[in-house]
Amino acid sequence: MKTSKGFAGFPAGKQPTTPVPSAFFTELLPAIDHLGELKVTLYALWALGRQQGSRRCVQMEDLQRDPRLLEALAPRAEDALEALRDSLERAVARGTLLRVEPGGESNQVCFFLNSPRGRAAAEGLREGAWSQDEDAPAVGLDAVRPNVFVLYEQNIGPLTPLIAETLREAEATYPAAWIEEELRIAVENNVRRWRYVQAILEDWQTKGREEREDLRQPEAARRRYVEGDFADFIEH
Repeated sequence: MKTSKGFAGFPAGKQPTTPVPSAFFTELLPAIDHLGELKVTLYALWALGRQQGSRRCVQMEDLQRDPRLLEALAPRAEDALEALRDSLERAVARGTLLRVEPGGESNQVCFFLNSPRGRAAAEGLREGAWSQDEDAPAVGLDAVRPNVFVLYEQNIGPLTPLIAETLREAEATYPAAWIEEELRIAVENNVRRWRYVQAILEDWQTKGREEREDLRQPEAARRRYVEGDFADFIEH
């Protein structure tokens, strides 16, 4: 049985919001009976809400390149693209999204919200009144996540609620460049543990980072991080 990922809660401070039409809750949500369709519909509302102007659309290429969206649709990469196509077809068949294949030199499939503005933009694209590349910036869930979250998952391991809160505290305490550099050091020394990262960050804060001799002596730094002061944080 697959264990559900935890959620660390919404962070403090003012956060960006995504406008969702009331009709989504009163008419659309009760009708959707497929989880993939629901996820793709919510993703489209989020992605379109981030764009400006009247020609807002989501391009198929961007959907296929967003690893977090694909992960949400299927655990295996080979199944994710098929799940994406199936979910989009369901959303189009239901009438939530409009699909346009403009053809021409740039045959990029686009999806619009089935709203007055979306219908007008889709018709304009069909008639060649504008290029689908105009006013349609690439979207991606990782692009709006805290960078330290992405770095942790890429270099150390899965994010848990406890780790997420710890990383937020680290971001508030240490410069972002320090955290990024220390994650790199941890990977180079093959020590993928946050306790190790935390210990070196505390050391840098206490003793000063810019003045340390080992910054100019990489081999001495490697021995110190692996065999010296921080050996206790390494599990052999």
